[in-house]
Amino acid sequence: MNSPINLFATVPKRSSRASAAPFLPMSRAEMADLGWDQCDVILVTGDAYIDHPSFGMALVGRLLEAQGYRVGIISQPDWLSAEPFRALGKPRLYFGITAGNMDSMVNRYTADRKIRSDDAYTPNGEPNKRPDRTVTVYAQRAREAFPDVPVIIGSIEASLRRIAHYDYWSDKVRRSVLPDSKADLLLFGNAERALVDLTHRMAAGESIKDIRDLRGTAFMAPGGWLPGPDWGVHNSSRVDVPGKVDPLPDPYAMAQEDKAACATENASGIASTPPLEVIKPIRIMTREERQAMLREQHNKTVVRLPSYDVVKDDPVMYAHASRVFHLESNPGNARAIVQAHGERDVWINPPPLPLAMDEMDGVYDMNYARAPHPSYGKAKIPAWDMIRFSVNIMRGCFGGCTFCSITEHEGRIIQSRSEPSILREIEHIRDKTKGFTGTISDMGGPTANMYRLACKDKAIEVSCRRLSCVYPTICVNLGTDHSKLISLYRKARAIPGIKKVLISSGLRYDLAVRSPEYVKELVTHHVGGLLKIAPEHTEEGTLSKMMKPGIGAYDEFKEMFDRFSLEAGKKQYLIPYFIAAHPGTTDEDMLNLALWLKKNNFKLDQVQTFMPTPMAMATTMYHSRKNPLHKVTADSEVVETAKSGKVRRAHKAFLRYQDPANWPILRETLVKMGRGDLIGNGDRHLVPSWQASEDGGLAAGERKRQTSGAGTLDKFAAAPKRKTERASAPTPFIAPESKVRASILSTIKTRHKVAAAPAAKARPGRK
Repeated sequence: MNSPINLFATVPKRSSRASAAPFLPMSRAEMADLGWDQCDVILVTGDAYIDHPSFGMALVGRLLEAQGYRVGIISQPDWLSAEPFRALGKPRLYFGITAGNMDSMVNRYTADRKIRSDDAYTPNGEPNKRPDRTVTVYAQRAREAFPDVPVIIGSIEASLRRIAHYDYWSDKVRRSVLPDSKADLLLFGNAERALVDLTHRMAAGESIKDIRDLRGTAFMAPGGWLPGPDWGVHNSSRVDVPGKVDPLPDPYAMAQEDKAACATENASGIASTPPLEVIKPIRIMTREERQAMLREQHNKTVVRLPSYDVVKDDPVMYAHASRVFHLESNPGNARAIVQAHGERDVWINPPPLPLAMDEMDGVYDMNYARAPHPSYGKAKIPAWDMIRFSVNIMRGCFGGCTFCSITEHEGRIIQSRSEPSILREIEHIRDKTKGFTGTISDMGGPTANMYRLACKDKAIEVSCRRLSCVYPTICVNLGTDHSKLISLYRKARAIPGIKKVLISSGLRYDLAVRSPEYVKELVTHHVGGLLKIAPEHTEEGTLSKMMKPGIGAYDEFKEMFDRFSLEAGKKQYLIPYFIAAHPGTTDEDMLNLALWLKKNNFKLDQVQTFMPTPMAMATTMYHSRKNPLHKVTADSEVVETAKSGKVRRAHKAFLRYQDPANWPILRETLVKMGRGDLIGNGDRHLVPSWQASEDGGLAAGERKRQTSGAGTLDKFAAAPKRKTERASAPTPFIAPESKVRASILSTIKTRHKVAAAPAAKARPGRK
């Protein structure tokens, strides 16, 4: 692999650069105003063009502009013909294709495969402004518009589809996006370094067909292709099976062993010629020389995964390939990966090296307009409204949650900005962003509290192959000092004109409890009444498949949160998020979670059903019913998975047990589980035996009093007492013991009930 150089090593000082365009041009008229007759690079995106570093096309475009290139933007083109892709003319170097900030299928469809009614990344939230599998469609149209122009694909959609992957929406394993899109090169992960190197080399006249050594890139190659004769192949295309087992020799045997009898070359009966003795000099190597030799050998080894034709039909091999793939994700020790697709191979180079702090500062300090393109007029773009007063302070996540794709895209190593860079952006928001009233809506990233956290020893970090730094326990080599983040919080809220700095990113509470000072700082100054955290579940079996901490860590954090809120004289509440129907979740697990919610007086508003996204390890569990967190074989652990629509709806209903619309399916599920004792009108019951109608009364046919015991679907218990009737004192809620497995309630400390806070809107990528 090529050696990295600083991202801005070849960029002239700001004073000697050409002036930046107010906005990157989206039309020929804008190009003419800038004095351009041709773009060097044209970026095609499925999102509206917002010139802000939170949006990929703006970040990439401004980065290339700083390197001296002319960059144009084609946003949300009509994909029914190639003509809209000719709007800016022919690019001198290449087309860059991106679906936008989200995978196009996740953007358009719900977890129930229903089409969403809006699109947050489109003016006025208008839906249907991008095609399904946007990267593939845009790449094909760009090729049709100018057949001789190279096409490069990127963004999270391309990243998560770089190998054969299970596609939830078509319910099958699909090929890599490379052969489908017919792109020349795929950039995955945070691709700034690869993109800059690639553009410089193409501008110097190097053919894209010859650029094969960039980290963070993937391409199609002839079957069996290797970069050089000194490269080796580690074949992981099949699950390990026991080989031939030789019998142990009998130490008491008197007969002399006939070595010739087992020699394969004697099978024909012809005596073999004794081999000539070869004398080789012995070279004594130092420890450093041996390590260097092994590193060189490691770096020139490619791991061959099972082919697409194998994994599309064999779930066990799919799970095996997923495990091998994820073990090759640390940039410090990852090897190249290859997977056959027919007669050709998809070749994937090792992941990109993380950006240093000064490089992160350079990326975020560029001349962004920090506003949507003027062509949108007064149209509202929901995604912009959500983040325009927020600041991204870091990228990456070492949590490794199996249902989340952040690690596969951004990596586990945290890349942080410096304090001065972050504080400058806050001042820019204060001075230049229209509508700012003094409140920074968020200062975080994929996770709120991983800023500048890293492995204590760089050598250990480079060699580590753990999938998570915090599961099953926090690694002893992980630094958990939150003092730098505390310092940043204090300096940010001290900036003149800043009234409040809120933390809205998901909090990793198992890390936070390691620093009570941080929790106190957060609770006292940076919570706007509600704080989002994501326990995701209460049951150990499910949490182990998620790679999330046990519910005890939540209890510990809640105790701190309540104590520091009381000390600050504030009424503040935690808003926990949970996932229904995650692989490894049984009906009993969801019931226990519902009982936990009721005991703690939580009545959730917005809840989430598990959505299998490409390449996530939980998606592998969903498709294969195997656990890739451990070695995969035909006889390895089977992961129970809710796949049918009815079971998934029932699991989701448990999270909103208080909603009358969910009572029928919950009653049916409880009866099927043998837990009809939880159907009734007392505090100890989960759902009532009567059904509310739309006007709040009893539904038709449900006014008769129950004539038999609870647990039948066609007969219900007595209706609620009228206001004129005298109600007895409510019985304290006691969770009945499960007939199938012990309830989680037996391990939870009883606390006074607190009125449930209104739930906040869910955001993607929470931790």
